[in-house]
Amino acid sequence: MVCLYVDDLICVGTINDIVAEFKVVMMKEFKIKDLGLMRYFLSIQVKQSLRKIFISQEKYVANILKKFNMLECKPVASPMTANEKLQKNDDAVKMDSKIFRNLVGSLIYLTNSRPDILFSVSIISRFMENPSRLYFAASKRILRYRQGTKDHGILYKKQDDNKLIGYSDSD
Repeated sequence: MVCLYVDDLICVGTINDIVAEFKVVMMKEFKIKDLGLMRYFLSIQVKQSLRKIFISQEKYVANILKKFNMLECKPVASPMTANEKLQKNDDAVKMDSKIFRNLVGSLIYLTNSRPDILFSVSIISRFMENPSRLYFAASKRILRYRQGTKDHGILYKKQDDNKLIGYSDSD
């Protein structure tokens, strides 16, 4: 499988000889530099070993925290408060929708390596049209949660039985 993004090329395969042959052909045809195993791509950090791959967005989280002046914020244990009820027509003070959309867009990209924030991000993304300070506070709580879990991500392990197993908690 080959993935091309602007001027970055990622080549993935299960048969090393075919991957090596593909690299040789590409290097003859184009000016390409082999950087070895992927370590960083589109703000996603990749750590690889023989039987596992770990992806995270630790640097991206730090950049978002800095962008929204939250580098020194106190972490929280969950991305949303229990029983939080956000409504479209609340009486809270409205805020600049451009800033809110920017924050929500950043949080949506963070769900690539952190599906545990997906539900919270989907809730706050419903209010991008006319955001209030309450929605912004809920969004910042997700960032505070990420502050305490910056180094978390997704671990893919090689398994010999090749069974696809998934777990979900819709709460």
